[in-house]
Amino acid sequence: MHKKSPLNRRHFLRISIFGMLGAGMATKGGWAREKEGTRAHSRDIKSLSPAKIKDYRILGRTGFKVSDLAVGGVQDEGLIGTMLDAGVNYIDTAESYPGHHRIVGKAIKGRDRKSIFITSKMLMEKDTSKEGLVKRVRKALQELNTEYIDCMMMHMPEKVETLKTEGFHAAMQQLKAEGRVRYVGVSNHGSFWFRDPQETMDKVLLAAADDGRFDVFLFAYNFLQMDQGKRVLEICKKKKIGTALMKTTPVFKYYIIKSLVERLQKEGKEIPSLYKEGLTRFKDKLDRAEQFIKKYDLKNPDEIREAAFRFVLANPSVNTVCCSLKNYDEMERILPLSGSKFSDRDKATLAVYKEGCGELYCRHACGMCEPRCPQGVPVNTIMRYFHYFMAQGREKEAMLKYAKIPGARADLCRECPGYCEAACPYNVPILGMLHLAHDQLSLA
Repeated sequence: MHKKSPLNRRHFLRISIFGMLGAGMATKGGWAREKEGTRAHSRDIKSLSPAKIKDYRILGRTGFKVSDLAVGGVQDEGLIGTMLDAGVNYIDTAESYPGHHRIVGKAIKGRDRKSIFITSKMLMEKDTSKEGLVKRVRKALQELNTEYIDCMMMHMPEKVETLKTEGFHAAMQQLKAEGRVRYVGVSNHGSFWFRDPQETMDKVLLAAADDGRFDVFLFAYNFLQMDQGKRVLEICKKKKIGTALMKTTPVFKYYIIKSLVERLQKEGKEIPSLYKEGLTRFKDKLDRAEQFIKKYDLKNPDEIREAAFRFVLANPSVNTVCCSLKNYDEMERILPLSGSKFSDRDKATLAVYKEGCGELYCRHACGMCEPRCPQGVPVNTIMRYFHYFMAQGREKEAMLKYAKIPGARADLCRECPGYCEAACPYNVPILGMLHLAHDQLSLA
């Protein structure tokens, strides 16, 4: 029997599931974007003259002046180097990002190391020991080709108790004494919910602030999801904790899904009965968003994305914003936002987008629906992986992460009436989105 490759299967799933959504759906023009690769081979990189960073901010008690825009999940050392040339001086990476330490190491080679602030992150394991963590940090240093890491973060602790992990703090104390780590931080964008219900992003980070041993926080905050992040920003300002943001532009869900629907609708198939209710509710939301987009002429998602960047940069408690860029075109649009002001027009644009399309965004770090799921499906985690797949071009990584989720996954949602959806305070059609996420992320 011929065995289909995961790539071919993924292509089939895209055609079938989005064909289901697109059958009979009227579309008249609108924006569509073809996915671009991570490298701009056709561009003469040397001819680029990107905008320069215009604003630097003190990163809390570290005293380091960081650029207001930072390198996030950028997978091309050439692109990272061009951003550094433009004045970006904060790089976020992690042990769990496949190959990223080495990419960063190549990008910083030959540069003034003292002018760049590098953070990495490490997950806490059940048996995390001082010796084991020291060994992992030494490996990271080797991969990064640097003598020290500016800030080593505890990566996504699920609960307050994890912040007290003795092995982590003992290792950090030793590495600080050796000059291999300068500061300690923590990142969080919601629980995994893999086992027992864990704690919210703001609860974990507020506890980290009270702990006093963490110097920098990395967390989610955007114009559609402000409450938890706002509380964290307030305490960080009070306690002089550095702040770096992620998940700041929750804009492309509508545009990405719509473009796929437009390209694949001619492959429309009958919606299976197990999917029909959840996907129909999702399609209804998509149709209403379509009407709103047309009514207010929000045809260019880049303008909305730029307004979203300016929104977070306008907060004086924000030190830097991590940018997950895929190519040079995106970089050339984002770099000019450094030092820019949040205008009344930006405010109006985001308000309109929120009203018309806000229900298509499953809030990062929210998790409010998860206690209602009788199967224990980790909704927050699955939708984050779906975000990696759809919005950031990290398809292989997202699929591998999804495959490794222990216990319940979104295939269990097919016969569910939608307990999570009924519990969502933002009216997100999450059941249909989970159907889509499972079919896009499944490897088997």
